[in-house]
Amino acid sequence: MQIDKGIKQLVAEAEAQVRGLSPTEVVEYLSNESVLLVDIRDVRELKHEPSIANALHVPRGMLEFWIDPDSPYYKDRFDQVDQVILYCNKGWRSALAAKTLQDMGVKEVFHMQGGLERWREEIDN
Repeated sequence: MQIDKGIKQLVAEAEAQVRGLSPTEVVEYLSNESVLLVDIRDVRELKHEPSIANALHVPRGMLEFWIDPDSPYYKDRFDQVDQVILYCNKGWRSALAAKTLQDMGVKEVFHMQGGLERWREEIDN
């Protein structure tokens, strides 16, 4: 199968449009109760590496459905926050997901650069 745009280009384009936060910046943001940290990794990944404390797990494939009030899968947890920070393992899926939420009209969405791997290096060490 021939593709015109690969994952590297898609992620680069998303990162150019979405504000990325370092793990240290994420910690600072989390002092505000109106910020929601969202782990978008697959459930199988959670078996090997648990989520960051107090993060809401939303599987990547369900994110748009859980945040849209018109969806039958809608979760009102998102109504209670002003800002959303997404993370995954490496920061690639979170960049793409944050871009999608921006496209949906979410104004205050960020992604954690480097994902959980970078968090473990910078915060958990």
